[in-house]
Amino acid sequence: MSFPWAQEYKPQGTVSKWVDERLPLPRLVYNAVGAGYPVPRNLNYFWNFGVLAGVALVIQIVTGIVLAMHYYASVDGAFNSVEHIMRDVNSGWFVRYAHMNGASFFFIVVYIHIFRGLFYGSYKAPREMIWLLGVTIFLLMMATAFMGYVLPWGQMSFWGAQVITGFFSAIPLVGEPLRQLLLGGFAPDQAALNRFFSLHYLLPFIIAGVIILHIWALHIPGSSNPTGVSVKGEQDTVPFHPYYTAKDGFGLGVFLIFFVAVTFFAPNMLGHPDNYIPANPLSTPAHIVPEWYFLPFYAILKAFTVDFGIPFTGIIIIPAKLMGVLAMFGSILLLFFLPWLDTSPVRSGHYRPLFRKFFWYGLIPSLAILTYCGGKPPYTQWVVLSQLAAAYYFAHFLIILPIVSRIERPLPLPNSITEAVTGKPLPAAA
Repeated sequence: MSFPWAQEYKPQGTVSKWVDERLPLPRLVYNAVGAGYPVPRNLNYFWNFGVLAGVALVIQIVTGIVLAMHYYASVDGAFNSVEHIMRDVNSGWFVRYAHMNGASFFFIVVYIHIFRGLFYGSYKAPREMIWLLGVTIFLLMMATAFMGYVLPWGQMSFWGAQVITGFFSAIPLVGEPLRQLLLGGFAPDQAALNRFFSLHYLLPFIIAGVIILHIWALHIPGSSNPTGVSVKGEQDTVPFHPYYTAKDGFGLGVFLIFFVAVTFFAPNMLGHPDNYIPANPLSTPAHIVPEWYFLPFYAILKAFTVDFGIPFTGIIIIPAKLMGVLAMFGSILLLFFLPWLDTSPVRSGHYRPLFRKFFWYGLIPSLAILTYCGGKPPYTQWVVLSQLAAAYYFAHFLIILPIVSRIERPLPLPNSITEAVTGKPLPAAA
């Protein structure tokens, strides 16, 4: 989608013209985040979180590179190298805590970014590719975070790797060979640590590449907006700079205040104390849990406790472990199909009263329950709660959303973004 009213980049000086003719990088930046990129004038602070996710990735890459200079990828030395970073490297404690908590803040802003897309229908046409690339980034983040969590080689790191990779063995035929390929053996050891360190270092740069594609895809149809109404003219937009650079700057300041507060005053709040114990393959922790951002999917995995088979015959068709693994991966993969599951022509949840009720009183509570239950021991009450919440999660996307899309009566939409902002209709063209 082109914006004929967008300001064109015009280099002023002789050097600027020479550079622009040979390497139009200033033009690219100007058209991406400058006055050359018109943005809907009604974006709220939920649209800040895309920029914040980019900042969080930069923090992770910079601190990760510094940590890699001092980290020793060895089962005998990994834990001690982390302690060396914390105690002996200049400002090493800060770099390590910033990297550790930066992962949690990265997931916080990405989760809010995803929820914004779910509520405002940012996955609907013509923005399907933006959504698909975003879900791909989310999957890459999860893989990167899991491998990074293993690297300190503490008790929870080791046993988390043992449990999570053990799920692959539930897949018939290819599961166990795939697990051995990932670990480089039959259990987490030196080969696994080498693989995880290499992939953990590489994947953030792949994520950065996919983010570039994500932004590129965004610039074709333009940004969505809280009303879901398409841009009708120049009156509906403002230049990205200075309006939204200032707004993003304020959001970044708030983000950094929380990030710095946690990093300096509560750096271990989001971690697990068992990871400050060196890995011991002969001592299993009382309760193995992943990092908090994996807890909803871990709860879905634990929700399946009964094998599926033919009654009274003892024949098992699908073991409970395999159903849990399929459900865990399926809970993420179904997001790829969301643009085609929700067929409502109205994008924004503000104008979809029935959708809004199921979103706020169904989907969000179910995810909160899954997160809470994921961190609890597999006792009956928590398993039953996980089962109910997981059942609603899948029903929301596969049953409720398609039905609501067909039977819902949306509220009247504004004729334009300008009308939604000012209460006055868009002036007629001369």
